[in-house]
Amino acid sequence: MEHAAPSPVPLGQAEVFQALQRLHMTIYSQSVSPCGKFLAAGNNYGQIAIFSLSAALSSEAKEESKKPMVTFHAHDGPVYSMVSTDRHLLSAGDGEVKGWLWAEILKKGCKELWHRQPPYRTSLEVPEINALLLVPKENSLILAGGDCQLHTMDLETGTFTRALRGHTDYIHCLALRDRSPEVLSGGEDGAVRLWDLRIAKEVQTIEVYKHEECSRPHNGRWIGCLATDSDWMVCGGGPALTLWHLRSSTPTTVFPIRAPQKHVTFYQDLILSAGQGSCVNHWQLSGELKAQVPASSPGLLSLSLNQQPAAPECKVLTASGNSCRVDVFTNLGYRAFSMSF
Repeated sequence: MEHAAPSPVPLGQAEVFQALQRLHMTIYSQSVSPCGKFLAAGNNYGQIAIFSLSAALSSEAKEESKKPMVTFHAHDGPVYSMVSTDRHLLSAGDGEVKGWLWAEILKKGCKELWHRQPPYRTSLEVPEINALLLVPKENSLILAGGDCQLHTMDLETGTFTRALRGHTDYIHCLALRDRSPEVLSGGEDGAVRLWDLRIAKEVQTIEVYKHEECSRPHNGRWIGCLATDSDWMVCGGGPALTLWHLRSSTPTTVFPIRAPQKHVTFYQDLILSAGQGSCVNHWQLSGELKAQVPASSPGLLSLSLNQQPAAPECKVLTASGNSCRVDVFTNLGYRAFSMSF
């Protein structure tokens, strides 16, 4: 007599819901704690997870070490962007930015310290805030996103001090020129604009898609990522990933990659980029592809280099995007492991 196979134990509704959430998760943003030992990751459900890098990198790490030590609900919509000051984690969602104390988060007390909304033109407007940028010399925060403006917030008083207008469509990314109080912004209108914070004015515009060597009309004109290093800028999106000399507004290197890039950063004598396709790309400034390192997500949206001097043992690159995983690269050449929501 044959015995029927035992029926699988049905998953509870909560477990099914969590499994579906993880399946459809996107991690938009990351930020390293001021001590360098923890990483915050923000997802499309408005959650922020805090991972212990020091525990995950320990020689005694277990699978549990690669799970969040705490997860909390931060925003009603996605957590599009995050940055850390020497004491605070700042997170941005739809129409608002919130401040959290790292010391409290690490004690698992995840109560917001404050939240602010930039002065929008109408009370019905709730544009997403795609990018946050700290300006340490001013002790200020710059926010930009769906309302096509850059808003400056004084971090001491919490007041908004100026709005910079020039973009004609929403802004995706911001970058700071360290040596001078200047900010670069890139957006859906296909322009990278350079702003002088001393006079609160736009001083340079590069319409990337109008340059034949960069233009890819089939991908659109949007600028999805940019980074700057003194007189140099790298940007990409719809147009090709390109290195520019800022003073002369000249494209000097067009990188041979077809997939639109969503994140780019300078690192030593390399440029690291990621976007559509599950690889972190290592470029030489000459345009040569030095390495393509596989990641676990089908598309990447965020790279974070932990270079906090206080925690040299946690010096890693982390990458996240269209999955519930954050990949950890202990050296740039390979993915060591993944942490997961």
